[in-house]
Amino acid sequence: MDADLSCLIVGCGYVGSRLARRESARRPLLALVRSGRNAAGLQSAGVKTLCIDLDAAPDRSLQTALAAAADKAAVVYLAPPPDSGTTDPRLATFLAQVEDVTPAVVVYISTTGVYGDAGGALVDEFTPVAPSNDRSRRRVAAESAAQAWCAARGVRCVILRVPGIYGPDRLPLERLRRREPALREEDAGPGNRIHVDDLVAAIVAAIDRRSAQGVFNVTDGDYASTTAYLQLTAAVAGIEPPVLISKAEAREKIPAGMLSFLLESRRVDNRRMLADLGLQLQYPTLQSGVRASLAEMRHTQEAAAT
Repeated sequence: MDADLSCLIVGCGYVGSRLARRESARRPLLALVRSGRNAAGLQSAGVKTLCIDLDAAPDRSLQTALAAAADKAAVVYLAPPPDSGTTDPRLATFLAQVEDVTPAVVVYISTTGVYGDAGGALVDEFTPVAPSNDRSRRRVAAESAAQAWCAARGVRCVILRVPGIYGPDRLPLERLRRREPALREEDAGPGNRIHVDDLVAAIVAAIDRRSAQGVFNVTDGDYASTTAYLQLTAAVAGIEPPVLISKAEAREKIPAGMLSFLLESRRVDNRRMLADLGLQLQYPTLQSGVRASLAEMRHTQEAAAT
């Protein structure tokens, strides 16, 4: 186990901030952020930060600090690719800035979107990737770049392929309040999700288990459709459920980007994650995760009001 291994988190949005807050008391940790606002929130929680924009020209002084933080450390890369193109220049910039150091492990957070549409079939880590859009093609390119960089240096590399992430403050409440329609259950394919705290636990396991290497699907194994997810969230939150429409109606009423996401259908196998990362999911069902997320949100709101 590598509980004393220092950690560099690249990209501290929703997942990275939750990971940083959990691990900062356990190991030396530096969070790489893009904005001062993110840095202030993390610093108030006792997390050390470094502000770097991976889209800007490298700053020599910051580059030295970044390389020092990555050397012999666990690097968790969460920064998303840009919104266009089929490669990830942000990852390329980061790897170039740590070119002369050797991390202990690189954990790259990817997406199960790389599998494309499987027609509802089960996919596992040995299923060939078949990205159907540029967003997923960027992730395939980034996975390959991270693996090649690590292989050339003898660095352990772990790719975590992640589906939809949900949790406190990451539930479809606004979508429900806007009364956006959803596909009828008979037209909705299986869904794949992971609660943010279970994803954080998977990242920590990937760092701590020296035997962990290669690709892992990180998902809860609850294949409830997006429609079922919306209906459950509405019921638990006390919001009116969405109006259900047919696939033909959806082509006129749901934006093309969202519809293409909804119509991609696959069931993602998580057995390798459970066996080789030794992960025991805190929220193995969507119902348990949604209820816990709403309870935490209520608790936070009540604490802020006192």
